[in-house]
Amino acid sequence: MPGTAKKQKFLDSLADENGVAIVVVASDSHEVSVSNNNSMCRNLYSSAEFAPSCAQFCGKAFERAVEAGKMIEYECYAGLTCKAVPVTDRGTQFVAIVGRTFLKAENYRKATEKAVSGEWSRFRPSEFFENILMTGSKASLEKACAGLKKFTNRKPDINLKKEARELKPALQPESPVAQSDPVVQPNPEEITRLIDRFKSESEKPIPQPPAGLIEPAAAQDVREHRSLIGSLMKLDYKDACVSILNYLSKRYALETLVWLERRSDRLDGLFALGRLSDKTIRIGIAADNERLLEAAKRELPYELYERSESGTGGKTRTLNLFPVIVGSEILGAIGVEAELENTDQKRDISRLAQTVASQLEILRLRDEVSQRDWLSQAVKRFNESLKKIDADDFWLHITQISAELLGAERASILIQSEKSNSLHAKAAIGSRINLLAEDSVGSRVAQIVLNGGTPVVVSDIGNVALESAPLEWSYKTKSFISYPILIGERKIGVLNFTDRAGGDAFNERDLELLQAIAPQIAVAIDRTTLKDKAGEYEQLSVTDPLTGLLNRRYIEERLGEEILRSARHHFPMSLMMLDVDNFKSYNDSFGHPAGDAALEIVADVLKGTLRGDDVAARYGGEEFAILLPQTSCEEAAPIAERIRQRIERTQFPKRRVTVSIGIAEFSSRIESPKDLISAADVALYEAKNHGRNNVRIFNSSDNSLNDNIH
Repeated sequence: MPGTAKKQKFLDSLADENGVAIVVVASDSHEVSVSNNNSMCRNLYSSAEFAPSCAQFCGKAFERAVEAGKMIEYECYAGLTCKAVPVTDRGTQFVAIVGRTFLKAENYRKATEKAVSGEWSRFRPSEFFENILMTGSKASLEKACAGLKKFTNRKPDINLKKEARELKPALQPESPVAQSDPVVQPNPEEITRLIDRFKSESEKPIPQPPAGLIEPAAAQDVREHRSLIGSLMKLDYKDACVSILNYLSKRYALETLVWLERRSDRLDGLFALGRLSDKTIRIGIAADNERLLEAAKRELPYELYERSESGTGGKTRTLNLFPVIVGSEILGAIGVEAELENTDQKRDISRLAQTVASQLEILRLRDEVSQRDWLSQAVKRFNESLKKIDADDFWLHITQISAELLGAERASILIQSEKSNSLHAKAAIGSRINLLAEDSVGSRVAQIVLNGGTPVVVSDIGNVALESAPLEWSYKTKSFISYPILIGERKIGVLNFTDRAGGDAFNERDLELLQAIAPQIAVAIDRTTLKDKAGEYEQLSVTDPLTGLLNRRYIEERLGEEILRSARHHFPMSLMMLDVDNFKSYNDSFGHPAGDAALEIVADVLKGTLRGDDVAARYGGEEFAILLPQTSCEEAAPIAERIRQRIERTQFPKRRVTVSIGIAEFSSRIESPKDLISAADVALYEAKNHGRNNVRIFNSSDNSLNDNIH
């Protein structure tokens, strides 16, 4: 169906109205027309790695549909539903692939996981999620297919003059005028028929409201409704939710509305309009409440009742909840505080909630992926800065780079004395007083935060029960963050930030950033304080005396912390287990002192090869463990190979030394320190079994772990 702009305009309109993709392919599977393509398909199909998988489905659509001689339906490897429709245009056979849309919420979840932390994470989130298609039923696909067939069964190009000439025998005037084209004077009925037919082909169809939604009677309402639906994908998630509430408030003259979002297993208020706009909203209802689902099926609200505060005559207030559902999962709800007596109005709002559900879920996940992408880049910048810190100015620099990330003009780092349990300032920037000269600081906020072990984000200190700061401290703003620095159960100190540039308040996003970089800060501080300790015994408690690397006790404790962080933020993480090949024979041949010297050289190679945020430890004997935060197996493999090659090329006093290395990556199956170490060990012994002096990656499909792996 290549050709006129009119045809392309029709296909674009049909795809847009039904929220599906329409891709027309020729016999060689070449795409001759593309309308509203799924951005996921666009990225995967243009990738050399994933294009072969796409070719197994959409690449064979023409062949399969023509062979069947009818429309066929399939679900591709990405979980998208498609219909392949045979169409003929001017004697040429084409196939239109209609859909490329998610019908199942489960499939969309799986695809999102792959895009966030799986095999598709290499794609840029802003492009991969630019236009994700999701529909709740096959109705949209079937409607688009019907419209496509109806269009292709018509004559696509109509020439009004040619049509008129074809009617000449019946409409020829009695006295023709001599000219190149005879003057045609069709009767009024024929003129009307031709004009109507011409218009039906040339004018863009007026989009109809989504299936199942009652169309408002007034033309103005129709325009506003279509404008709302059409504008959502241009907004971010929260702005889209606000736009929907504003639309409902204006359309139905509703004063108090609230948007409830699923958080874990509960519904909590994200924001509100009207009376509840400045309140924290918790309605105490489970997100998977069966009555909410039943209400949605009946296209009616689930009603909650609350006795009004004194002074309102004891009247009961009603909160109508209209669930927002994708598949069978409740993602949130629109709350309306009003007495809704009009059933049609209730059904309108309920249907609107379901109509926008898929779009909102796409926007929410798009924001989530963008947030993770931003967070990953911020952590990367922090780690790069951390590598450049001079030991002499460690405390000041760690405070400065943390403050820069959060946009804070004033920050301090307080460390707890192990003898007195009091806090002392190690560094401060922007402070109006000399914190470093104070014997004890932080009793007002920081000590409480450290004792509790939970960070505090305050947007306005006037709203919390805290003693006011002395006037001479001269704070510019009322917002601050106080974040405890912990390693396991050990309480190290507190980071404080205030006076945000521009006067804005700190928020949950700032807290999430701190949660991401806190482990690196904690370890960096721990190492620095370790060096400053007077007692040699304390330093030896986490350090291997022979190699100077960290020891097994430290790496196992750190593994647990990194696994929690990776699970929370969906960061990759890998572990290497490295073993010196034939080390027993080295000791037997040259003696244990020579063996110790060889291990020291191996440790020096590790120190010179690894990145600043990697953690190397002597795990025991001739075995070493290397933790690589925010590093996938694919990224860890070249690092391991670089280590192997450098050790192989290094001159050892007695003879050539090589190592074998096994790599494992944190995953849903390998989710504890013990499991991760076991998996890396399996890969290590596979490297040994393949002749030593090589690198192997653990593959759960090819290897079995011990009974501790579930």
